[in-house]
Amino acid sequence: MRTPIRLLPALLSLALAPAFAADIDWPTYGLDLSNQRYATPSQINTGNVGKLTRAWAYQSGVKATFQSTPIMVDRTVYLSLPFNGVVALDAVTGKQLWRYEHPRKKDYPLCCGPANRGVAVADGKVFIGTVDARLVTLDAKTGKVLWDVEVADADSARQESVSTLTESDPLRKATIAGQSGVGIAMAPVVHKGKVLIGVTGVGYGLHLDSDRDGAPLGAVVGFAGNYGRPGFLAAFDVATGKRVWQFDTIAPSHWEGEFRRSTPDGVPLNRDIEKERADLPKYPDAARYGGGSAWSTPAIDTENGLLYFGTGNPSPQMDGTSRPGDNLYTVSLVCLDVATGKIRWHYQQVPHDQWGYDVASPAVLFDYPHQGKLVPAVGQAAKIGWYYIHNRLTGELLKKSDEFVEHHNTFTKPTPEGQVILPGVLGGINWSPTSVDAKKLVAYVPAIHWPVKYTKKVIPATSAKPAVLATAGNLVFMGEGSGRFNAYDAATGQTLWSDQLEAGVNAPPVTWQIDGVQYVGVAAGGNQIFGYKAGDTFQVYRLGN
Repeated sequence: MRTPIRLLPALLSLALAPAFAADIDWPTYGLDLSNQRYATPSQINTGNVGKLTRAWAYQSGVKATFQSTPIMVDRTVYLSLPFNGVVALDAVTGKQLWRYEHPRKKDYPLCCGPANRGVAVADGKVFIGTVDARLVTLDAKTGKVLWDVEVADADSARQESVSTLTESDPLRKATIAGQSGVGIAMAPVVHKGKVLIGVTGVGYGLHLDSDRDGAPLGAVVGFAGNYGRPGFLAAFDVATGKRVWQFDTIAPSHWEGEFRRSTPDGVPLNRDIEKERADLPKYPDAARYGGGSAWSTPAIDTENGLLYFGTGNPSPQMDGTSRPGDNLYTVSLVCLDVATGKIRWHYQQVPHDQWGYDVASPAVLFDYPHQGKLVPAVGQAAKIGWYYIHNRLTGELLKKSDEFVEHHNTFTKPTPEGQVILPGVLGGINWSPTSVDAKKLVAYVPAIHWPVKYTKKVIPATSAKPAVLATAGNLVFMGEGSGRFNAYDAATGQTLWSDQLEAGVNAPPVTWQIDGVQYVGVAAGGNQIFGYKAGDTFQVYRLGN
């Protein structure tokens, strides 16, 4: 008989230590390495919680998205700030002991805003991942930088742009709040001399702020094409910052997977598998831009030497046209060997995700009664609105909960008119951690009820313009993917001459002169990625006799 785990939409409140008792710290992101976030202090209880008063407050002066889990060890609170400042505060009085301001790279493209979710503290050091994809280590007593290493290159991800939208689209005038890129939002975790951290934003999509339909966030827009880059989780030596291992969240081969028609637990995904299979050869480089951010701080099974973390959506966000297949290992709960970073198993909650269902909330470890035995388990509250419990040694799905938020049009494809889907891109839960009372087998889930309208827009194709040639004859020559090769008046832009070639023009034209005769040449061979007709011609022109 399977034992249910109860789900309650509530947030866990951290209790203070009872008077005269030994200090009880909050030493790591999830309270302990299991990520249970179940605190044992009980001085504050149901009988007296109404008497709570404000003890102290610290105002950082940085008014921006604030998502930090504070760490409290040795009577000191270590708090990360937006844009990666860190402060050390006296845990009793709130007095600032030191403050670190991160010197972010100038003009670094922020993929996902300024938020940071916390630091790790171990061995007299404070570790923080930064919005400009660095791992910084500070002296816990002074805040002095001990070492600072680059985790990923900012220029390795291609970003979306509003210019891709049509001129008439109102979103074209919206404020860009985020784009695919490379940053770090998750709190690191330290275990056996390694600090573990992953990159985020690699398949973020174009986030736009606008006042549409009263929504605080105007839209999340995904475009078919080559945007983003692969994500990863990596381990660094705590003493030197040397990279020990790296696990890439995009499968090194066969990322298209099995072309699943349903989720692993049997919910239909409404995919056109035949079309995806037919389209696969058109996009041979899709995995190079595959996405799969590492949003959540791993849970660590210290006895078995395993870690568990969730991966983000594939890239491009939501539009799966240019990434046929399951897109392994995106939107998955992944188990790795802590020592080597080698994969043990994965469970892909949503193959070929088109709705933004990252596995964003941290995994939690506990023991679970199953078929008369107590099984080492890992639980994860999913954006799609179910709580999954797995055997953490094998990955076997032991239990999937009932919906903890209402479902509407689940896994329905977007339409031109718009389709309201629940849960949506904000989830049934987002990045927020859960809490588990392992004795009572109760999981507390900060559930989200937020219907989202998904709309499919077909942007009229325009031939890409490969390059231009300007000449002293007041001419500009330029080709098009359609195969047209044109000459324009440099002053007015008027088309003065055009030739239709057999294949698409995706190369820059050139000109030269020999024996008083000027020649213009251009290659017409198409472009596989953009779908321009292939060819093999280098065409040269001169004036007629």
